[in-house]
Amino acid sequence: MAITAALVKELREMTGAGMMDAKKALVETDGNMDAAVDWLRTKGLAKAAKKSDRTAAEGLVAVKVEGGKGVAVEVNSETDFVGKNADFQGMVDAIAGAALTADSLEDLKSKDIGGKTVEATITDKIATIGENMSLRRMATVEGTQVVSYVHNAATDGMGKIGVLVALSGENETFGKQVAMHIAAVNPASLSSADLDPAVIEKERQVQIDIARESGKPEQVIEKMIEGRMKKFLSEVTLLGQSFVINPDLTVEAAAKEAGVEITSYVRLEVGEGIEKIEEDFAAEVAKAAQG
Repeated sequence: MAITAALVKELREMTGAGMMDAKKALVETDGNMDAAVDWLRTKGLAKAAKKSDRTAAEGLVAVKVEGGKGVAVEVNSETDFVGKNADFQGMVDAIAGAALTADSLEDLKSKDIGGKTVEATITDKIATIGENMSLRRMATVEGTQVVSYVHNAATDGMGKIGVLVALSGENETFGKQVAMHIAAVNPASLSSADLDPAVIEKERQVQIDIARESGKPEQVIEKMIEGRMKKFLSEVTLLGQSFVINPDLTVEAAAKEAGVEITSYVRLEVGEGIEKIEEDFAAEVAKAAQG
C-alpha cells in the first residue's frame, strides 16, 4: 500500500509521534492504521500522545556562543523537577549546540543529534521520562562579540532565564553586566525604533486620556503627553534605561563609555507567555475521585 503524506499526518495526529516514526510505522505495517498505532505503542513512541494535552510550562533555556554568533533555545517540560534531570539537561545542551547551525525553529527540529532528529529525540525523551515536552523557541544574535548570561542556572549554560548580548566592539565584562541588567529589568526592545508601534500608540492613548482628565488646555496637554511618552520610552527600551550597575548613566551612555555599541539582544525566560493551569491539592484529589 502506498504511504501517503495524508496517512502520515493522520497517524501523527492520532499518536503524537514524530513524522519519521509515523512513516516508519506505516511502512512496517503496510499502511494499516490500527497496526501502525500498536507498532508505535510497542516502541514507546505513542506515549507522547497521552501527554500532549498537558501544559509544558517548566523546563530550561540554554545558551551557546560560537565566535560572533549566539543562540538561545527554550525546551519545556511539565514540572520543574525534570529541569534538574541530567538526561533532560544533556538533551537540551545537544539541541542548543545544533541550533548554532539552524536557520529557524523548524530547521532545528530536523537537525541530527546522536543519530536522530531533534524532534524524534524529544519524542523519545517524552516516552522515557513520562512528561510532555516541547521545543518552543529559538533565537539568535550576531555581532563582533556575543556575551551570554544565565540566571538561576541549573547547570553550565542553562537555567530559567537566558540572555545574549551582541556588541559592536569587544568588552566582555561590560557585555556581561548588560546581560545581567536585561535579565533583571526585561526591557521591551533595544530602542524606541524597535518597539512595537501598537505598544507606543496604546500608551499614548492612555496618557491622552489621563491628561484630559486634568482639564488643562489642549496646548498644555500636548506638552504633558510629550514629556510622559519620553519618560515611558526611557523606561521600557534598553538603551534608554538607567544602567543597574550605574544608575547615573543610561545603558546607551554606559556603552559609549565602555567603547562599544549594543546592536541586539535576546532574553528568553522559561514558560514566558504560557498560560498555566493551577489546581490546589484538594481540587486535584476531588477531580481524581470523580474519575
